[in-house]
Amino acid sequence: MGKIRKILVANRGEIAVRVMRTCKELGIATVAVYSEADRSAPHVRMADQAFLVGPPPSRESYLVQERILEVARQSGADAIHPGYGFLSENASFVRACEKAGITFIGPPASAMDAMGEKTRARQNMIKAGVPVVPGSTEPFASHEEARAYAEKIGFPIMLKAAGGGGGKGMRRVERLEEFDSAWRGAKSEALNAFGNDAVYIEKYLEKPHHVEIQVFADTHGTTLHLNERECSAQRRHQKVVEETPSPILSPELRAKMGEVAVQAARAVNYVGAGTVEFLVDVHRNFYFLEMNTRLQVEHPVTEWVTGLDLVAWQIKVAEGGKLPLTQAPAPNGHSIEVRVYAEDPARNFMPSPGRITTLRVPGGPSLRDDSGVFPGYTVPNFYDPMISKLSVWAPTRREAIERAKRALDEYVVKGITTNVRYLHAILSHEEFVGGDYDTSFLPREHTALVGGAEDPQLTEAALLASVVYAYQRDQKRTRNMPQTSSGETGISSWRRALRRGR
Repeated sequence: MGKIRKILVANRGEIAVRVMRTCKELGIATVAVYSEADRSAPHVRMADQAFLVGPPPSRESYLVQERILEVARQSGADAIHPGYGFLSENASFVRACEKAGITFIGPPASAMDAMGEKTRARQNMIKAGVPVVPGSTEPFASHEEARAYAEKIGFPIMLKAAGGGGGKGMRRVERLEEFDSAWRGAKSEALNAFGNDAVYIEKYLEKPHHVEIQVFADTHGTTLHLNERECSAQRRHQKVVEETPSPILSPELRAKMGEVAVQAARAVNYVGAGTVEFLVDVHRNFYFLEMNTRLQVEHPVTEWVTGLDLVAWQIKVAEGGKLPLTQAPAPNGHSIEVRVYAEDPARNFMPSPGRITTLRVPGGPSLRDDSGVFPGYTVPNFYDPMISKLSVWAPTRREAIERAKRALDEYVVKGITTNVRYLHAILSHEEFVGGDYDTSFLPREHTALVGGAEDPQLTEAALLASVVYAYQRDQKRTRNMPQTSSGETGISSWRRALRRGR
């Protein structure tokens, strides 16, 4: 360890831009990597150096460890920041960095091993005395075993991918008759998303809140938490709106959950930034859900209420430095973040890639837009459709809601469909304003949030038209796209999913 002079940011989009901004403030040179689909992306323009790493599909570019390390060597980068997603929670990549003499800005591989696979994490937390959601402690070897276990603990249950998160490979099963198809769907999605089809089962908690605790640790014995984030506004188990402080946590419950989160991090000798996620039931009992061994998408809300730069903290810890605090600061004011997606909520959240013809980003006091796009930019259909994160701060929760709504009123994106109006509807909904919303809020209120009942015939017609258009575009792209070593062309994972669903 020692002073870091050049960082390769092994990611794309808004998180790559966000990391590079802190690097520039610290006087650290930056290196970008990009796929052929991201030649004109903002993170490429912002970096001091940029290197092409492959075709658009992430498995042929951003996920190719050897190529990322080769670029690090060519550029002279002495550290790699993984952002979130891609290689950020890949223990084998951490070990490859160590072998190459490159500092990985994140936790050690051993901590990832302990927390990366969800069933192993559950086992470790049970040993450490951390309360966990009732369920299996290992993936199931067969469909028959899983089905029998589900019948034993009783429905409803959750099927979950053991090898990853982000809502992928996750299915809620209400009754036995739904189990078989949900099992096949969960395993297939888990395999596609993580290369690992292992699935385990948890008891589904009624009306749970999803609350996470930001933890940080250095190599000098300090482990602390930086309070919580409320993440219960989710669609398809993917977070859409996050806020801090949580409207349901008392100071006493915050302190107790923070203590347990620190206990969980210490149990695996954690170093760097991490997030311990919990489910909180209607009786305010809380249970360990999982640990994300990386920086979270929603970290800006924590930065707003603490006044800290978490990326700067990550770099300081990676250099071997001590954390500047030894205990959690009290949250100052309230912060809300909304995720702006290139998708159509009224069409079952169908992705809407394409060229942004007009972009007007909101402004004003205590407002931040973490973005990976610009006017004229073409949103590719190979990656997650999130194009920016809009976050605000205000002295009170009510003021934060109104500031976020005002900002969304100013947000103009043309050329593609976005969820901006949907986000405004969430913040205006009486259940959200009241604060006691749970993880079923968005699915339950979907019709009201998208602006009324959908016409099934129009929805079907739109879907068929989209399928025809996607097929024609894929055929054209396939004819012009070079083949991989396996003979397959780089067809979008969204399109493959669409074809499977036809």
